[in-house]
Amino acid sequence: MPKLSTPISYPSFREAFLFWLKLGFISFGGPVGQIAIMHNFVVTQKKWISEGRFLHALNYCMVLPGPEAQQLATYIGWLLHGTRGGLAAGILFVLPSVFFLLGLSLLYVVYGTIPWVYALFYGLKPAVIAIIVVALVKIAHKSLVGPLYYVIAICSFICIFFLNISFPYLILTAILIAWICQRWFPYLLKSYQDEIHLDKEEDQYLINQNTTSTVTSFRVKHFLSQALTGIFLWGLPIIILYYTSEDFPFYWQIAVFFTKAALITFGGAYAVLPYIAQITVEQFHWLSSNQMIDGLALGETTPGPLIMVLSFVGFLAGYNHSNGSLLTATNGLVLTTYYTFLPCFFFILIGAPLVEKTRQSPKVKSMLALVTASVVGVILNLTLTFSQSVIFPEGFKLSVINWFALGWAILSFVVLSKKLLGMISWIGISALAGLVLYLSGLIG
Repeated sequence: MPKLSTPISYPSFREAFLFWLKLGFISFGGPVGQIAIMHNFVVTQKKWISEGRFLHALNYCMVLPGPEAQQLATYIGWLLHGTRGGLAAGILFVLPSVFFLLGLSLLYVVYGTIPWVYALFYGLKPAVIAIIVVALVKIAHKSLVGPLYYVIAICSFICIFFLNISFPYLILTAILIAWICQRWFPYLLKSYQDEIHLDKEEDQYLINQNTTSTVTSFRVKHFLSQALTGIFLWGLPIIILYYTSEDFPFYWQIAVFFTKAALITFGGAYAVLPYIAQITVEQFHWLSSNQMIDGLALGETTPGPLIMVLSFVGFLAGYNHSNGSLLTATNGLVLTTYYTFLPCFFFILIGAPLVEKTRQSPKVKSMLALVTASVVGVILNLTLTFSQSVIFPEGFKLSVINWFALGWAILSFVVLSKKLLGMISWIGISALAGLVLYLSGLIG
């Protein structure tokens, strides 16, 4: 266990487990909303993880392929309780959404479209906007510590919002700028005094920049063991299906395709969905374009990462391939989910110990500080994009503005920023408000 300078009780595995379970049920709002909920709980409320360690983990997860919020949960769970903590956090982050999507997918193919599902979360989306804005303000306050950091954040926002430049290129550019500044313009980077101030602030947290733990140490034997375990877990379902299934070529196609999709999911789900749609609709003919859109809608209205829409794709692939077999459809959903998220655990549980070795490097710290500034711009972009889809569903037209969403988002920001109610309580109230509007006939 790390040595602490403050008497914060170390969370038991059960306490952390219950939080990750709760997070799996309330993780609406895409990666930014999910990261905001985690930040509010593990940093602001419980002080399990310091701001610096949280941002260090977030920066690593942002440059990986796959859903960054799920990987961040896995990373934090690993920091707290090692491999079992990482597995618990990562699995529970997606497990509730698997059951939600399975149930909704079954309803979808049996009864057709289900508009009441969309209406159920009508009040939730504007609340998520407020959650994102509150988190954005906190992260910007901590990370934008000088003129260069503001410039990086603004340029990052302009590039991704107006020029549609992919997020990985923004990260690489921030790293390149950091390297140039380290070499020729070091005075532009965060000063040594600022770093000392940050370290003093961090001592009030359980796991901070000054703590060390045997859990996070890198060992070659452990690295090789984890790598071999990952390879074994990838091949195990394939071996089982080869000997037990009469439709092995179809399941093999699912395993290979969604593993490949997981490895190229840079820049969030929206960056990879066009590729997924092109292959699954036009090449494999697993589902139609309209069904793909319906799957995106279902993914938007269920907890968990948006990339869970791939599970719906796998379900319909099995359903259509087998001419309506619900068992094959369910197998397709489970297999798709498994191969979509397995690489995420591989990257964290194998890569995190290596990343932890870089925490005390001044060059890596300054480089990641600029990456964080770039992330602020990306979060601002996602905030505006999400706000536009909720408040201005047909573009920035006052004639079609969603006044309820705008008003509820403002009210939610006031409630959450002033801490008038807890986030979980307000999420419940928001969902209830949307349900009341639906039952009253004000929305359809």
